[in-house]
Amino acid sequence: MTKMTSPSDMMDSMTDNLKTHTGKTLEEWVELVLASDLDPLDQKSVRNWLKKEHGVLQNSQWTIADAAARAAGWVRPSVEGYIDSQYQGQKAALRPIFDALREIIEGLGEDISVEGRNGYTPFVRKRQFAAVRAATKTRIDLGLRFKEEPQSELLSKKSLPGQSTHKIGLSSLEDITDELRDLIRLAYEQNG
Repeated sequence: MTKMTSPSDMMDSMTDNLKTHTGKTLEEWVELVLASDLDPLDQKSVRNWLKKEHGVLQNSQWTIADAAARAAGWVRPSVEGYIDSQYQGQKAALRPIFDALREIIEGLGEDISVEGRNGYTPFVRKRQFAAVRAATKTRIDLGLRFKEEPQSELLSKKSLPGQSTHKIGLSSLEDITDELRDLIRLAYEQNG
């Protein structure tokens, strides 16, 4: 069974070193956010404020914004909740492509974790090696991370989604070819 890493697990690990990195504890930062004129549920605005007004670095921004939103009543979705939210409405027709890619990716090994994000789904071994996002209502982008770039006409040198070095656009299940499967396996092997 694939190990699931939740945003909560990642945030908890950041909290331990927050005072060292920022000079304040998580509780102190949450109080500061809640005392500001910001809407704590608008995590993007909170992150921007932390960066511009306080010079807080990215990972700490995410940790603080998440904690402030939870303190204001926000409930973080599960990994499956994040995935379901990405394939609703006009993007619902892309779900079978996502499900097929997920099955291929998770079938590579027991050491893969699936993480929840708002805009894409990362797959991680020792580091993220694949990410899938519903880019438009008719296309999914599969991002792959390579240390050594393979030769393939399928690959485009784009860095989105996630930590990808290359991307492949898919519009139907027929786009999932043996060559695509080989590229996914190569990204998995290079990031283990």
